[in-house]
Amino acid sequence: MAMKTKKGFLFTTYSAPDQSPFEKLFDIFQELITHTSGDFDEAIDWLRQLDEEYQLTTPDYTIDDFIEDLKKKGYIREEFEQGDGTAGEGEEGQDGEGGGTIIITAKLERMLRQRALDQIFGKIKRSGSGNHKTGKLGKGDEHSGDFREYRYGDGLEHISMTESLRNAQINHGIGNFILDENDLVVEDTEHKAQMSTVLMIDISHSMILYGEDRITPAKKVAMALAELITTRYPKDTLDILVFGNDAWPIPIKDLPYLKVGPYHTNTVAGLQLAMDMLRRKRNTNKQIFMITDGKPSCLRLPNGDYYKNSVGLDEYIVEKCYNMAAQARKLHIPITTFMIAQDPYLMQFVREFTAANKGKAFYTGLKGLGEMIFEDYENNRRKRIK
Repeated sequence: MAMKTKKGFLFTTYSAPDQSPFEKLFDIFQELITHTSGDFDEAIDWLRQLDEEYQLTTPDYTIDDFIEDLKKKGYIREEFEQGDGTAGEGEEGQDGEGGGTIIITAKLERMLRQRALDQIFGKIKRSGSGNHKTGKLGKGDEHSGDFREYRYGDGLEHISMTESLRNAQINHGIGNFILDENDLVVEDTEHKAQMSTVLMIDISHSMILYGEDRITPAKKVAMALAELITTRYPKDTLDILVFGNDAWPIPIKDLPYLKVGPYHTNTVAGLQLAMDMLRRKRNTNKQIFMITDGKPSCLRLPNGDYYKNSVGLDEYIVEKCYNMAAQARKLHIPITTFMIAQDPYLMQFVREFTAANKGKAFYTGLKGLGEMIFEDYENNRRKRIK
């Protein structure tokens, strides 16, 4: 007798994952420390305010307990300037509070990059080095399934012993087995190459104007991209620079501390520095990603003075930008611009800038910025690498 079974969906009440008090606070703390650009005291002040409003802690586990756990787990440390910790300044056993400054450690910096990667790019597993498919045969770690004769210089690890022994039996017979160079067969692999990327981040004052925090999403994208490249494509290179009145490089470890300054936007200086960085790279596959929200409004003149015009798209400044785009094109360096602002006249400038470089432009809000950069990076791996 056939059994009758019912099909359908079973809905149950959502139950939050079981987390310890530290884990609950730590997840919020990581978000806060990113928004405060690594300022521990400000992040903790925000956390205390959230605790007052939403009762995040209990008498058994307070914010002070959480801070002590952060120290024990190596996420923060206290630094004392010369003279701190003396009697009356917070030395153990003396009166007064500690005079040290709490800073985040390299361990927490790595966790912030990993968290940004998980938030923006999802769970990505570690892969082999130089994992860039090119559609061409050559040295690599992915087998193509095609065989060819052995050539001088081929590595022994690429010789297919099964096919080589088969050739030896066919050519010389089983009774008098001989294996010589003409019998050897090599299995081809897909050639893998490197990509050098420079990520430009606009830190002009407009990145926090109009009540919108634009620098934090840009900072998260930079941290996620850095973690992606260093873990999945370790032979690729990523250089990060910021540009305001001038442009300067920053190390990956300084990304959590990135802040907006009282700057204009010197796009030309950023492009000049980016191309100087890429000229020093030996591999031929190079690209520039530029995250910006506003118009170029500043130039540095040969005599060292600044030429600024924050009112509109100054013709002199804009022409310099177009010249830099054309120069990058001659060097075979495509520029991909991620335009956060939606002003029609600024979008027109970006379109003309992109045409001069033969690059690409994405007009995006802050929400989908990370996904678009990730997708474009992956696409460029397939299209650009030759």
